[in-house]
Amino acid sequence: MGVKLYYTTVTASRKVKSEQADVIRILDSKSIKYELIDISVGGELREEMRSKAGDPAVGPPQLFNEDQYCGNYEMLLEAVEADTVEQFLNPSHPPPQPTHSAP
Repeated sequence: MGVKLYYTTVTASRKVKSEQADVIRILDSKSIKYELIDISVGGELREEMRSKAGDPAVGPPQLFNEDQYCGNYEMLLEAVEADTVEQFLNPSHPPPQPTHSAP
């Protein structure tokens, strides 16, 4: 799994800083390896993030598995609550469906 976290080291927004720190804490607590991509080093990285996410106005933090968009901070929190973080970060492999036996 090649998880990539697009984030920024240059922001005046406490909300963005807090969300980024939470994402890193969550990934670290689950021992998930990830690559940090700092969009503040060049506009092309910001545009790459937005293009891959399919939203020209999206901001950090954004999560990807290689080039496949996984979601944003709020979506990751939902996955944490549902205990589906691994499935969230690997969208090409949907979670197994429960099997129901006939009554």
